[in-house]
Amino acid sequence: MVVEKDKAVFVHYTLKENDANGEIIESTHGEEPLGFIYGIGQMLPDFEANLEGLKVGDTFSFTIKAANAYGERDETAIVEVPKHIFETDGVIPDGLLEVGNILPLTDQNGNHYQGIVHWVGLESVKIDFNHPMAGVDLHFTGHIESIRDAEPDELDHGHIHGDGYFDH
Repeated sequence: MVVEKDKAVFVHYTLKENDANGEIIESTHGEEPLGFIYGIGQMLPDFEANLEGLKVGDTFSFTIKAANAYGERDETAIVEVPKHIFETDGVIPDGLLEVGNILPLTDQNGNHYQGIVHWVGLESVKIDFNHPMAGVDLHFTGHIESIRDAEPDELDHGHIHGDGYFDH
């Protein structure tokens, strides 16, 4: 069995910033593998393209340029807003507006966003709506742990159910 559309794929990987010598961002080694349904848009397209056709036990090593991952940083995505919009009953909760905090936000149309507190002033706050990994090349190394047919209900729901993991 190979990695192809509608297969449940399980991989162990290490993700490093920029290249093979970069700082480790995350790793699944020593934990459960990452499981996803191949070909339905759950993963970055370049990530999937680099796994296509691999078999259980095959290793991989590739870099995805920032533009093909989470995009380049966009300075216009840093927006200054008044502090008072974060008030609840006239008070801003302690610790909410600290640089680096990730805030779930909703616009006037009900769209949900996540922003990172970039700067805090006396009357306003700058929120960065860039993805935290924007501007970063991603280097993946790892191996294919398991492949199986995705179950019909998993395909209907667009994700693997439970841990969904078993060896083939």
